[in-house]
Amino acid sequence: MHPYRSHTCAELNLDHVGRQVRLSGWVHRVRDHGGVLFIDLRDHYGITQVLCDSDSPAFLTVETVRNEWCIRIDGEVKARDQDLINPKIPTGEIEVFIRELEVLNAAGELPLMVFGDQEYPEETRLQYRYLDLRRERMQANMTLRADVIASMRRRMWDKGFREYQTPIITASSPEGARDFLVPSRLHPGKFYALPQAPQQFKQLIMVSGFDRYFQIAPCFRDEDPRSDRAPTDFYQLDVEMSFVTQQDVFDTIGPVLADVFREFGGSRRVEPSAHWPQIPYRDALRMYGTDKPDLRNPIEMQDVSEHFAGGGFAIFAKILEQDDTEVRAIPAPGGGSRKFCDRMNAWAQAEGLPGMGYIFWRDVNGCVEAAGPLAKNIGVERSEAVRNQLTLDVGDAAFFLAGKPSQFARLAGRARDVIGDALGLIDTDRFSFGWIVDFPIYERDEETGAIDFEHNPFSMPQGGLEALNQDPLDVLGFQYDLTCNGFEILSGAIRNHVPEIMVKAFEVAGYDVDALYYRFGGIARSFQYGAPPHGGCAAGIDRIVMLLANTENIREVIMFPMNQRAEDLMMTAPSDPTHSQLHELGLRVRVPDASPRTT
Repeated sequence: MHPYRSHTCAELNLDHVGRQVRLSGWVHRVRDHGGVLFIDLRDHYGITQVLCDSDSPAFLTVETVRNEWCIRIDGEVKARDQDLINPKIPTGEIEVFIRELEVLNAAGELPLMVFGDQEYPEETRLQYRYLDLRRERMQANMTLRADVIASMRRRMWDKGFREYQTPIITASSPEGARDFLVPSRLHPGKFYALPQAPQQFKQLIMVSGFDRYFQIAPCFRDEDPRSDRAPTDFYQLDVEMSFVTQQDVFDTIGPVLADVFREFGGSRRVEPSAHWPQIPYRDALRMYGTDKPDLRNPIEMQDVSEHFAGGGFAIFAKILEQDDTEVRAIPAPGGGSRKFCDRMNAWAQAEGLPGMGYIFWRDVNGCVEAAGPLAKNIGVERSEAVRNQLTLDVGDAAFFLAGKPSQFARLAGRARDVIGDALGLIDTDRFSFGWIVDFPIYERDEETGAIDFEHNPFSMPQGGLEALNQDPLDVLGFQYDLTCNGFEILSGAIRNHVPEIMVKAFEVAGYDVDALYYRFGGIARSFQYGAPPHGGCAAGIDRIVMLLANTENIREVIMFPMNQRAEDLMMTAPSDPTHSQLHELGLRVRVPDASPRTT
């Protein structure tokens, strides 16, 4: 017999009754039932109930074991009594009578329990991650992650892609976040960077004549942490294709992701990728207040400025006299009560606004009547015009924000989410995808007035070279994101592969030819040697698994994540370098004055 196990803790069933078996695993739970000791023995695959009575030669040893001890047992498989069957586990029809027990490794006092659903502070969970990962939920999350990545790989190979690896030590990237710098020992005073993404390398792979590339790629960005974003590193399904249009990219990667979500999403529905809407960026901001809308929420905001211009509500009327302003309505089907409207008004005040104007509609003697402060100010006719535009009825409401959309759009988007959730409008039984397209290539700095790239400087402008002769803020790119349930899960673009267009695009953003070649010389020079049209995308694996695992905290699906302060509490990183390390690299550390460091 194998020195540790003949079976896993999920394999045994009635077919094994009467057999002598060997199991190894962790003590999940110990129960003493009056001279009979029961142990739930756990390994990666499942749980088997093992037991021992006082007649067994192993009884005295069994009495000593505690939770999370690692043990091996030999014993005989027996059928459970009918009324003791546990249908919740695959081994629930049998149990194993212990004849011999060996303690492989004892465990000390536990800082967190593996058995049960107790909640522990995240700092404790991350410091003792190896214990946290033993818990059933975390085992399921990490297994899910591995299976999702394996499925992605299979599906990409099936579509004719090959996986190529790109460098981990490289030069700074144009992705827009902060680099992690790596000092060079052989070139004192110079630094490498960890790649923010394989962006330039995958484009160079296309220039090199490879047609379909993908990679499960690690990426490194020194970012401020959020619940849906890791502060140091993440993984993405990185894709690039030659001789393709934007639609070709959608038609290729859409079915891959749809099938992955169907395979691992349980009962939640997934629409065929051909049905996913393509929403222009500016329309997304107007209708949803964000470029990553939750399309499970049916609420679409509308511009209702014409009904307030010159009207009786002086605050809105005065705002509309200024340039580039509007009044935007957030419909609230089913929210037509003063109690709900006051609740949303209080929410807006907690978000830093004076409040949100509202109108709600009620039945008065069989007629639809508008109520609320705004309705009294703008009058019956205008209130009715608002209702008709928004296609609302008795029992519905609408909330209003006014000003420059750039200043209130994000808050309006959050209000839309809060309203949709509070009124039960969000269909939680499906994954809802949408392509956000037609991103502007340039943006204007509100303080300096300077024009710079809004996002990726290597996107092809729609219209090519001629498009760059118009107002820069009107230039759109072949640039796109894919959203799912309110999260951006993919970004990509058709690349600017023509040297003349690239030089002009950088000139518009204030970079001359010398600056272009200094910052991005490797890829810019390659385009002078017959670069093909190409494009691609990158899908965030951590965020996709987060959605599939039905959690909103990305650290729940990363095996060894950093905390919110970008610290590894388990490995105590970042740490102070030794004097010899600094001397070898020719570096000296100067720590700026700051608040006391935490340990």
